[in-house]
Amino acid sequence: MSVIVPEAGLPTTKRFDRETLALGAQKYGATVVLALLVVIGTIAFPTFASVSNVSNIATQSSFLVIVAAGMTFVILTGGIDLSVGSVFALGGVLAAYGSTFGSVEALLLPLVACGVIGMIQGFLVAYVGMAPFIVTLAGLLGVRGIVFASTNAGSNTPIVSDLSFKAIGQETLFGVRWPVIIAIVVIIVGTVLLTRSRGGQSILAVGGSESAAALMGVAVARIKFSVYVVSGLCAGLAGALNAAYSSSGVPTVGAGLELSAIAAVVIGGTLLTGGRGNLISTVVGVLLLSVIQNLINQVGSLSSSVQSVVSGLFLAIVVIVQTILSRTQRL
Repeated sequence: MSVIVPEAGLPTTKRFDRETLALGAQKYGATVVLALLVVIGTIAFPTFASVSNVSNIATQSSFLVIVAAGMTFVILTGGIDLSVGSVFALGGVLAAYGSTFGSVEALLLPLVACGVIGMIQGFLVAYVGMAPFIVTLAGLLGVRGIVFASTNAGSNTPIVSDLSFKAIGQETLFGVRWPVIIAIVVIIVGTVLLTRSRGGQSILAVGGSESAAALMGVAVARIKFSVYVVSGLCAGLAGALNAAYSSSGVPTVGAGLELSAIAAVVIGGTLLTGGRGNLISTVVGVLLLSVIQNLINQVGSLSSSVQSVVSGLFLAIVVIVQTILSRTQRL
């Protein structure tokens, strides 16, 4: 016999079932949709499941996976980082310039510079108390300005000259390109940090409630500072790998990448308000976006504007569903 809960007005069994279904849909909904799209694509398009197409999807997704991993850390605290597209471009340009001195310099230069940018933004958000949206929007514009200034208003595209660094973006290991392998390593390390370390639990606590986290002894400012550093490092690393893959540091690359990263994180099920989410779900979100784009390209007759509309509608639907599921769990 069901017991009636006065506050809810519903039998506990029904309430439990509803919450369980809502939580399951929020966690695994994107994975189910991804699996369905893969099946549909395989049946509808003979070339979709080909080795070359799968390799292309994985490679193109790897750069966004790394950027979105850093974005996940930020969003888990309830913040946002709009600068990652510009930082991504800066990382590529600096990697190309650094390649004239060697592969080590080509990798370290963007990591140091982009890490410093993350530190500046993190300091302004965590210790000065400025709004993340304003700080990172300024970063988006300011860093893009630095990119254009260092490339003669974007007209000078630096070329990657070091062959060993170029190999990082273009060579394979057991048939898998190195950017994909590095993206997998980033996800594994990030997942371990989020799930197995005190810092990871503190990130989730800050996103859940800053005041409650502070009462538990969490160094809220330090946690918020650190996630922006992580985001900067991830964007710089992805930019450097993209430069190695494309053999050049294109100044205009990364425009709108911040929106794709945010979309992937949200589609994966991470709450924009923070406190709930994981990196594996973010990977699913990235792959879902990439598969949708690939399927649209397979059709071939849709214009770029129609593609944008389809992607935008899909994201809107996901956000609406996520909001409904979140409210269902709270009822």
